[in-house]
Amino acid sequence: MKHNQQPNEDESNGGTSSKRSFLNTPAGFALCVLLAIGAVWLWIDHRVHILAALPLLLPLLLCVGMHFFMHRGHGGDGHGGGGHDR
Repeated sequence: MKHNQQPNEDESNGGTSSKRSFLNTPAGFALCVLLAIGAVWLWIDHRVHILAALPLLLPLLLCVGMHFFMHRGHGGDGHGGGGHDR
């Protein structure tokens, strides 16, 4: 019995793994399009409510942004080799 085995992805490109980003797949593209359509629909139908909630949401978004940039993202522990952040 003879089996036709296709080479593994890692073997076919010289041993380096090349993973596609989710946004480069058809499902990722469809998700982006649906999110854009949803954002436009929310803006058109609920503009007054969004603008009324903006003063309440801006401080929360500011806190999240400051946390993200002060810790340099969530890829590391945020310590620059020196002392610890307290």
